[in-house]
Amino acid sequence: MTCENYDPLFPDQPVVDRYLSIWAIQPSFRDKPAFIWTQDSPGGLTWTSITYSELDNAAEAMASQLLCTLNRGDSLLLLCSPGLRLVKLLFSCQRAGLVAVPVIPPDPFAFSPACRGPAHHHLLRAVSQVKPNAAVADRRYIAAVTGSVSSSDDRLGHLLQKLRWLSVEHLDDECPPAATSSLSPSPYLGCGPGDTYLVQYTSGTTGIAKPVLVTAGAAAHNVRAARKAYDLQPSSVVVSWLPQYHDCGLMFLLLTVVAGATCVLASPSAFLHRPRLWLELVTEFHATCTPVPAFALPLVVQRGGINHGKLPLNLGSLRNLILINEPVYKFYVDEFIKEFAAAGIDPSSVAPSYGLAENCTFVSTAWPSDEGCRSRYPNMPSYNKLLPSARLGSPSSSSSEGAEIDIVVVDDETCEPVDDGVEGEIWVSSASNASGYLDHPSLTREVFHGRLLGGTGRRFVRTGDRGVIRGEERYLYVTGRDSDVVRTHDERNQYVHAHYIETAAFSSSSKQLRGGCVVAFDAEQLVVMAELQKKKEEERGVDVYREICEKIREGVRKEEGGRVGWVALVERGSIPKTTSGKPRRWLAKQKLLEGSLRPVYEARMEIKAGVSLHSESGIAVRTSLLIWIKTFSSVIYGVTRVIIRIMMASAIRFQEHSELP
Repeated sequence: MTCENYDPLFPDQPVVDRYLSIWAIQPSFRDKPAFIWTQDSPGGLTWTSITYSELDNAAEAMASQLLCTLNRGDSLLLLCSPGLRLVKLLFSCQRAGLVAVPVIPPDPFAFSPACRGPAHHHLLRAVSQVKPNAAVADRRYIAAVTGSVSSSDDRLGHLLQKLRWLSVEHLDDECPPAATSSLSPSPYLGCGPGDTYLVQYTSGTTGIAKPVLVTAGAAAHNVRAARKAYDLQPSSVVVSWLPQYHDCGLMFLLLTVVAGATCVLASPSAFLHRPRLWLELVTEFHATCTPVPAFALPLVVQRGGINHGKLPLNLGSLRNLILINEPVYKFYVDEFIKEFAAAGIDPSSVAPSYGLAENCTFVSTAWPSDEGCRSRYPNMPSYNKLLPSARLGSPSSSSSEGAEIDIVVVDDETCEPVDDGVEGEIWVSSASNASGYLDHPSLTREVFHGRLLGGTGRRFVRTGDRGVIRGEERYLYVTGRDSDVVRTHDERNQYVHAHYIETAAFSSSSKQLRGGCVVAFDAEQLVVMAELQKKKEEERGVDVYREICEKIREGVRKEEGGRVGWVALVERGSIPKTTSGKPRRWLAKQKLLEGSLRPVYEARMEIKAGVSLHSESGIAVRTSLLIWIKTFSSVIYGVTRVIIRIMMASAIRFQEHSELP
């Protein structure tokens, strides 16, 4: 514990749920909205809210209801729709001492093996690995699921039939009106700091999603570190449309309560349906903080720009525009700031950040919370097109984040820290580190028990992310993932991070391709798979697709020096993604190679004996070939008929001539 992080209201640095109980009895917080749930409709925005006292009361009542059925330490699968009820459940699980397992609920009407999608497979994974004691969901969802699996004899159906189902409406309806607050709260019987309170799955970006065990103490430390880094206060207003089931979306619920702030929520589907909704919520509620994946910036510029909507935007209240997940490209931020400059957005609010499930979520930010610092965006330096995600400072600097979360860039083979300017694997050590992966002891030792060469005592999480530290302020740039490095397959045959190839490919045909929907990977050649924009049929065709492929090849060659050997153009929605919108390159590669993903058009280039051989195939090519065959056949048929007529006429004339005397 550091003096800067000491809070006289909470001298023992408690779990997050304890903050809720204290705020609920403070006169200035009792009736303050803790969370506001918004819904978008053609008639405009609507919303409902819950105060700190109402949330505390609901958590207590729901916890009591849950413990009528479950025992402290049991695991509970949360399959509720996003909204205030899910928020209540997450806090009631900690209040009851239960292990929450939030999972995005898959379509309840598509439980037959032939209809299942990725969400169903993830549910099967969660139920099989965690073996929850019960599941809680919306009443209609329970009826639909139990009806769908009642006659099923497969594994998922069998597991779901064995579950004890609880209705969230029943739990919520049993909550009594808010009780009169007491200045002497009863002894806390919920999760202790060392108790596992959450099974949080990794995003699945680089492999099958893994169940991470998070203790209540680690989560509390993590959001306290984030509160300090972003300088969040009770006056802060957060806007978030991120999924509430894991990672940043879930942790910002906890961060809101620790800061005593107000959080305005919307569903991810509402944002994807109308990206401008995000900025309208910032305007409507005068938000000071909003966390978004970096891909949201070009998406909202393209589909929700300054002149796209009726509601005038005012973004001047934003103090923290938190950019998470991917490596953050500077030109996307430049484009966003330029587009919304007229709406009053402050460039210095840009806060590139870094996080991962294995450290609860938050790791670092390059945004300086001290007002006197001159290193804010746009003065923030960049490296190889990227903005930094941490500002470590000198090892002896008081601004270093080492007191809370220690970050080291390491040679992953020797386990020695590399010199600044040398790329290596990012290792993280802090009280926020999760306990490990559920039922994966060997992988837990490999990932969560990293030791520096010659080091004793302190353990590190090996993130699998690549990074480099540069400059006097020792900025950390997250350059990519170990598993997503590809070869250029040109004369140099160097290794580059896949996102550079993808960015070059998209930039070559940005009007024809979907942003954030391009993947690159190695399959004995450099492969680029890209989703096509939805276009009218007359705007499609082999010639158009061939031109796109050539532009992708030329764009990658010019920008990164890579030689693309295979371009596959696919329909929108074909590339598998995580719930936070990151592409799953490994799964896209698997689907393409096994043939379960059929391109609309594909072009290949093979190098044999120094000669480039081009080939093309796909639905468009096959359709074009059929049209060509049909046209050619018609021509041949017509020519044949003409020849036959000429021959018949000649035969008649010959016969008439031979009959003359």
